[in-house]
Amino acid sequence: MTRVLFVCMGNICRSPTAEAVFRRFAAQRGLLGELEIDSAGTHGYHVGETPDARTQRAAAERKYDLSELHARKVAPEDLEYFDLVLAMDRSNLESLRKLCPANRLHRLKLFMSYARQFDDDEVPDPYYGLAHDFDLVLDMIEDAAEGLLDSILRERGDKESAKPSARSLANKENAN
Repeated sequence: MTRVLFVCMGNICRSPTAEAVFRRFAAQRGLLGELEIDSAGTHGYHVGETPDARTQRAAAERKYDLSELHARKVAPEDLEYFDLVLAMDRSNLESLRKLCPANRLHRLKLFMSYARQFDDDEVPDPYYGLAHDFDLVLDMIEDAAEGLLDSILRERGDKESAKPSARSLANKENAN
């Protein structure tokens, strides 16, 4: 079991989107039972709330359902428990580093380090942006989620990486 935690500031835009996208991609490859996937925020501004309505709307257009997710604040125990803690930007990565025990720092990474089509190393926060900013965030997250899943499979030495990519399966599903 590989445990993955996605982290942004408030856990109502980027990290719940990453959780939902990664969950679907893992399910499409038959790997959901081998992964534990969650999201959290470095700040507790929105604890208990569902994701931002604009985030949910953009996600729903691509058939991702975020309505059952609820914001929570990252806890020190998360940094001990999760194998990968993936920050959406440098600011949140720095907040995580301050909480993280020295022997677990290797688990902290920028999520976009797994992207293939985007050179950006941060997922921009769409909260104060326009509708198209939420679509861009989804594009970036889908790219990085696919790269992350392939990386996990490579590390395990699974032959699963030869299966069709999650993105190609998602595109086929969205076309129907």
